[in-house]
Amino acid sequence: MATRFAEPMERLIDELRKLPGVGTKSAQRFAFHILRASQGDAAALSAAILRLREQLRLCSNCNNITDIDPCIYCSNPVRNAHVLCIVEEPTNINAIEKTSSFNGLYHVLHGTISPVNGIGPEQLRLANLWPRLEGAEEVILATSPTVEGEATARYLADEVHRMYNSLRISRIATGVPAGSDIEYADEVTMTRALEGRRDV
Repeated sequence: MATRFAEPMERLIDELRKLPGVGTKSAQRFAFHILRASQGDAAALSAAILRLREQLRLCSNCNNITDIDPCIYCSNPVRNAHVLCIVEEPTNINAIEKTSSFNGLYHVLHGTISPVNGIGPEQLRLANLWPRLEGAEEVILATSPTVEGEATARYLADEVHRMYNSLRISRIATGVPAGSDIEYADEVTMTRALEGRRDV
């Protein structure tokens, strides 16, 4: 028989279980941690969650999550406004920024094309992308190397070619990760690595 907790604890556990990657055991552990926390720490967590909902919004240019509009990337005059990197989610921006090797602007789709899940191009945040390409010199398609990511990249490449024929379109390279052993690479990864080879 499943363990039952007091109603407020059950409610908190149920809410925590809605978070991605959080199962029942983790939700219970988090809930008990919050219960044992000081009144001040619990209040600070609650306030941070409320402030997150109240103060964050999407950048009107790139759809990144931000507390200022335009966001810190779009409003930075040092960044190269002629190069646009298209990503699936706001978290992808952090991964690219950590490399310190890209100085252009971003556009966040908030998803990928997935006919199986009923997601087409009209469900993605594309309306504000097309006008941004007017002054661009290059579009980098940085979607994941999944079936959905590839389908999205192919769709975007076709649309950009159709509207802006002279615009350079590139795709991020995929393949064997640094520090890994080729012996353990699957066929798709190895194929991508060979396709993305470059002169040395």
